[in-house]
Amino acid sequence: MADMSPRVQRVADQIQRELASLIQMEVSDPRVGMVSVTGVKVSRDLAHANVHVTVLNTLSDDESVNQSTLSEPGELDKLEIEENLKALNKASGFLRTLLAKRLSLRSVPKLKFHYDGSIERGQQLSSLIDSALAADRNLQS
Repeated sequence: MADMSPRVQRVADQIQRELASLIQMEVSDPRVGMVSVTGVKVSRDLAHANVHVTVLNTLSDDESVNQSTLSEPGELDKLEIEENLKALNKASGFLRTLLAKRLSLRSVPKLKFHYDGSIERGQQLSSLIDSALAADRNLQS
C-alpha cells in the first residue's frame, strides 16, 4: 500500500491522541488496564482505523498477588492481553461516538484494536544484546 496522504496522517495522529485520553478517562470496563495507544493506521477513505495498543502491567494492592501473577516486570499473560483487546473492541462503538464529538470529520472511522508487541520485542532484543556484551566482556577478561 502506498504511503498515507498528509491529511490521512493528520487524522490518524489526532485519533491517536484523542483515543489515548478517552480510553484513560471514559472507558469504565474493569478488563481494560493500563493501555497505551502506540499507533493508528487509517484507510484512505477514512472508513476504518486499525488502532495498535500496548498493554502495560497492572499491579494490584496485594503484593502477594503481584508476585504470583507477574514473573518479571514487563511480562504479560496472554489472557490479560486478550481480555483487554476484547473489552476495547467491545467499547469501540462508544469510543467512536466520543471521537465524533471531539473531531470535526464528516464520518469517524470504525475502530479495530490490535495488540502491538513491539515494546516487548524491543525489551527482549535489548536483553539479548546486554547478555552478548556481558559474555564478550567475560571472554576478554
